[in-house]
Amino acid sequence: MTDNTYESEHFAQNWQQQLSGAFTRTEDLCEYLQLPLGQLPSPLAASQNFPLRVPLSFAASIEKGNPNDPLLRQVLPIADEQLTVLGFGNDPVGDLAALAEIGVLHKYHGRVLLISIGTCAINCRYCFRRNFPYADVQLGKQKQQAALNYITADTSITEVILSGGDPLLLNDRQLGELLEQINQITHVKRIRIHSRLPIVLPARITDNLLELLAKNSKTLVMVVHCNHANELNPRVASALSRLQQHGITVFNQAVLLKGVNDEALTLCTLSESLFALGVIPYYLHLLDKVQGAAHFEVSRDRALALLKALQTVLPGYLVPKLVTEQAGAAFKQYVNNGSDNC
Repeated sequence: MTDNTYESEHFAQNWQQQLSGAFTRTEDLCEYLQLPLGQLPSPLAASQNFPLRVPLSFAASIEKGNPNDPLLRQVLPIADEQLTVLGFGNDPVGDLAALAEIGVLHKYHGRVLLISIGTCAINCRYCFRRNFPYADVQLGKQKQQAALNYITADTSITEVILSGGDPLLLNDRQLGELLEQINQITHVKRIRIHSRLPIVLPARITDNLLELLAKNSKTLVMVVHCNHANELNPRVASALSRLQQHGITVFNQAVLLKGVNDEALTLCTLSESLFALGVIPYYLHLLDKVQGAAHFEVSRDRALALLKALQTVLPGYLVPKLVTEQAGAAFKQYVNNGSDNC
């Protein structure tokens, strides 16, 4: 079977089938990408500590035969993940200290984040929750009610953020029930969904999901996660367009990653490409210092130089906010002015 035939048959499947067919072995991914495994610094130990998981819908955008492809670098386990680096830890942004209730992170005034599920469609090697104890803190049915009771009792909460893991991995029934319960909390004005699925598994944006989201009574915002313009293939463009056609505002947050998007032209192209698809470039995060991801770190000075380059050539609305998250802080910090609230 040729790659084209294999891909056509795969993309004809529903999103659950595509998800179950994701690459979970480094050997299989490298075979598909025509990369000799022996030439890559990718020991099995790295993928055993944090498993490889890459949907074909993302892998198909990786340049075959190129071991330095920026999309490949985001997902391929390498030996550097095994290094213990000073200043990097397992909970770099203080999530555990911010647990107000099982499954509820309450860091910032007026908004809470629900850990609605503990799995993702893709395992990004720089993930700041790669060592997170999801089994202990994600929502279950009983825990979900306790979380909703917490939100109901605090009338200062005006926004609920669904995160994880990836909340769009909930099935339509589960997601619909959660949204319906949040809709009943009168002081909540907005629901924000943080998801990488429109980028890495666009088949998840189904007619049923869109109908479910469209009937939501709160203002709905979706924040997707795209780091490089090469991720924006035609299937992704269609998914993003359909979300917007159903009245959903779409923002993007990216992470500044060494060897992936740490060049001004790359970041300019990303902003231009996102906006051409109706997506607002929102945040560009400095790397959260999670153990196992130090090889992705871009220095603060380099980040500021890149920001200046973007400001020089792009209109302000295409320049994402360069931010970092500090454990225990009351808000995210602008990297160019740490005293500002964003």
